[in-house]
Amino acid sequence: MNPPNIKTILALGGLLLMLSLSCAFAQSNFRLPKYKNKDRISFQLLNNLVVIPVAVNGKELNFILDTGAKHSLLFSLSEIDSLEIKNVTPIKIRGLGSGSTIDALKSVNNRVQVGDAVDRNHTLFVIFDESINFSPRMGVPIHGVLGYEFFKDFIVKTNYSKESLVFYDPDQYEYKNCKKCESFPLTLKDEKPYIDLQIEHQTLKREVTLLIDSGSSDALWLFDETKIIDSISKNYFDDFLGFGISGGIYGKRSKLNLLKLGNFSFKRVNVSFPEPEATEKIVMYDQRDGSLGGEVLKRFTVITDYPSKRITLTKSRYYKDSFYYNMSGLVIEHDGAVTVNSFADSNNSFSLVPNENTASDAIQIRVNPILNFFLAPRYVVAELREGSPAALAGIEQGDEVLSINGKPAYKYKLYEITELFSSKANRKISMEIQREGKVVKRKFVLKEML
Repeated sequence: MNPPNIKTILALGGLLLMLSLSCAFAQSNFRLPKYKNKDRISFQLLNNLVVIPVAVNGKELNFILDTGAKHSLLFSLSEIDSLEIKNVTPIKIRGLGSGSTIDALKSVNNRVQVGDAVDRNHTLFVIFDESINFSPRMGVPIHGVLGYEFFKDFIVKTNYSKESLVFYDPDQYEYKNCKKCESFPLTLKDEKPYIDLQIEHQTLKREVTLLIDSGSSDALWLFDETKIIDSISKNYFDDFLGFGISGGIYGKRSKLNLLKLGNFSFKRVNVSFPEPEATEKIVMYDQRDGSLGGEVLKRFTVITDYPSKRITLTKSRYYKDSFYYNMSGLVIEHDGAVTVNSFADSNNSFSLVPNENTASDAIQIRVNPILNFFLAPRYVVAELREGSPAALAGIEQGDEVLSINGKPAYKYKLYEITELFSSKANRKISMEIQREGKVVKRKFVLKEML
């Protein structure tokens, strides 16, 4: 089959993505040039997720580096100008979410490059469903997910504080003595990494086996809410947890008293319990109790070593940060662009005219303002939690956000808005919104749910 030319842009969201596929794969490997034993690239840390530049058949795109992904995915192909993919066959896939299977293409023999590392025989799963678009929730174009195929070939050091990724040739890597580090064994099952740790809540003390999932922005997901969720004291709230490739994921959010990993420990940790419909059709490792996500992982510099089945952690500058939920009840997403105009003075835009108010030879200098037009991101309310501060203030799903705390909304990065809503209890928020052509003002106070 001739390689098709495709209009593409990709979007991804940052939540657990899993495929239940039974396909045979040709061997593929990332390799560094012979003269290098390591490489370093910068990444963006967005909503606790690592977003790296990846070149697919010569086209540079943005991928989430996802330890929870068995296969490489390419999404939402409507905005990339052109992208060649090779040797395609139709398949069906499904992932987390309450929806059914979706149509996709399996494409083999692609050239995929990360930094100076190249895989010339990479398999991609290409999803054409335009409703599967995570970019609006991230605020930047996200074109795919890269997981096991990258981690299996390197020892990968993720420095969340410096937003730096270093990957090493395993045959030439030597571990250094590190008094502040702690290493843990990994279990690799079905090409995904698992770790054992301890949780404590009230009288509950138990060891759990969790998927290490850098593609999840949450701290912790557990599948069994027994002995943690209490319907009498109502120590939880219902919420939208995020997107998977099979649709939206809803569930309960709560707090766990303690999470222990060796000598590292965290109190009052955020924990989410996805509804059973989101996972019931997914084939999982029998011993798996849940997932360990980006909100915990970013508190470390992480060295992931699949070849030796080992993970090494060192505290990052985020280690002591408190665990907060979105205290507004709002999920904002990027929805296209709006035209913004503003006046700006220019050093090159002035005129000299006689001064009419005096008989002297004096002149007046008149500065001519320039009207600038530019496109800015348009933000809208995508999700609204019932009974939340924003909902009680009268904000509705679909409202366009014009300003937040007196600052035009387009001057915020999307992740800055998310961080603002999760920043501090009792913080006052004022918003200007537009609904059906009318501009209204709304005020509320951030409130901890738990």
